[in-house]
Amino acid sequence: MTGWHVRDYTPDDLEAVIRVDAESGTADEPPLFPLSDAVAALQALHPAVVAAADEVVVGAAVSRVEGDRAWILRICMAPAWRHQGLGSDLITALEHRLFAGGVRTVHAVLPDGETGATALHDCGFDARPGLVFFEKRARVTPQAVSMLASLGAELPPGGLWQKVAGMQKEKELIERRLVLPLAHPEMAARHGVELPRAVMLFGPPGTGKSTFAHAIASRLGWPFLELFPARLAAEYGLASGLNRRFDEIARLDHVLVFIDEVEEIAGTRSGADATAVGVVNELLKAIVRFRGQDGRLLVCATNDVTTLDSAFLRHGRFDYVLPIGPPDDRARTALWESYLTRAGAEADSTALASASEGFTPADIAHVARTVSQVQFERTIDTGARARPTTEDYLRTIHGTRPTVSAAMSQEFALQTEEFARV
Repeated sequence: MTGWHVRDYTPDDLEAVIRVDAESGTADEPPLFPLSDAVAALQALHPAVVAAADEVVVGAAVSRVEGDRAWILRICMAPAWRHQGLGSDLITALEHRLFAGGVRTVHAVLPDGETGATALHDCGFDARPGLVFFEKRARVTPQAVSMLASLGAELPPGGLWQKVAGMQKEKELIERRLVLPLAHPEMAARHGVELPRAVMLFGPPGTGKSTFAHAIASRLGWPFLELFPARLAAEYGLASGLNRRFDEIARLDHVLVFIDEVEEIAGTRSGADATAVGVVNELLKAIVRFRGQDGRLLVCATNDVTTLDSAFLRHGRFDYVLPIGPPDDRARTALWESYLTRAGAEADSTALASASEGFTPADIAHVARTVSQVQFERTIDTGARARPTTEDYLRTIHGTRPTVSAAMSQEFALQTEEFARV
């Protein structure tokens, strides 16, 4: 949970934006665009957003549109709200409004070390060598916006990749195998690297497979579209629905398509069930068509890779079959540190990591959420700020049953040895 909400700028915010801008600078050099340019853009109602906390403006992002290009004139934040993700939220909200309005490229030029530079990096803007100059091209054309909305796709907020705490081994593997080639296709082609088109993530429930899928889309700046087999089956019949949906997806320029619990539609074919055979065959054909186009990635997830039809995992369909297991001690420590910081708790993250061995990220999130709720209620009841202690977290950990049992961990290790393709 953040302590602010981002909304569109209104003329009543002008004085507050000027105040925040005066407090915001962190560089010795003046900004490229003077304050008068930003004020003129605000008065002309060019796209701009503000962040408010308790109805007080604490941040703003201001743009000026020139045809199909836009310049970010200001990214300003009150000093007390820096380094909490506010900049990424402001930029993400602003760029969504710009791209939906027909802008194809967004530029930003900041003095070295100025407020907002880290947020631009986190939101996928590229820095040109030798210049502090940021640029991001829209992955979604204005014509595709309505189609994405009709399909139920979303544009993930920038910075999700950085918010995936811990899981460093999995993040590095996904970054190198998937994100880098797709983000730099020309360089990949020069090295003879074939761009990944489809990947299978497998591992016990709650280990963050869907979180990784969202984060990959955020990292690439692509729309995220999840397919729900039950919904397709109800609307069109599953085989027909899959064929129809992938035909619609083919008209998009860029998209990450996600299918969770894919074993429900790609399980082992019995031979006697003609319907199940037809569904698997249709999905296999759809994957072949999907792989024939650039600018797209299919991510499937399963809790048990052994239940998938053998034809589904053959080479040429999925480029990688990646294991996503429970976090190790280092990853659990990083997860705990992120939650402790958020709660303002002075607790021992090392002790909590040790006590929560076998916990998934979802388990740790549940414990952290439970303790925070208890402390919130205690503060309400007593009127004095209650801060959680190590003992509070340990007590809740010991009362929580981990999602992944020892038997499940052993089975995951066996599946990793037999099926992983990295």
